[in-house]
Amino acid sequence: MKCPFCNADDTSVIDSRVSEEGNRIRRRRRCLTCDKRFTTYETVELRLPQVIKQDGNRSEFNRDKLLTGFMRALHKRPVPTGEVDAALDRIVQKLLSMGVREVPTRKIGEMVMQELYRLDKVAYIRFASVYRSFQDADDFQSAIEEAQRPQRKRRSRVS
Repeated sequence: MKCPFCNADDTSVIDSRVSEEGNRIRRRRRCLTCDKRFTTYETVELRLPQVIKQDGNRSEFNRDKLLTGFMRALHKRPVPTGEVDAALDRIVQKLLSMGVREVPTRKIGEMVMQELYRLDKVAYIRFASVYRSFQDADDFQSAIEEAQRPQRKRRSRVS
């Protein structure tokens, strides 16, 4: 680590402490050239996969876009914010655990539908109506029937 004061390459760690959350390390360092002290922080850098859109373009995964989709589907529904955050965290964890560099938007959409199904059936149907491009009342009826089935019997429609 270079000294921020004199740019020397020789520094030593005096003290290391893990943060209360356990996700960051604080290191107190001393420059061996100018003898000044400074603090650095070490955190894990997680790389989420790139998202492959329907048109083939790629973009960075954006948790805020995911949250926007959830909030639109859950508009005026009685679902606590903590449950929404937990659902978003589960999706991010699934994406990280997949260990892939790229993921199609369709796969993310299916994950969102699974989480909305667990949270609120009305939100699930709202999201499904846009996601699956419902054309008529029969499409809504099919989604309602699917939402009324017990969860363990529900089949995933991942393509």
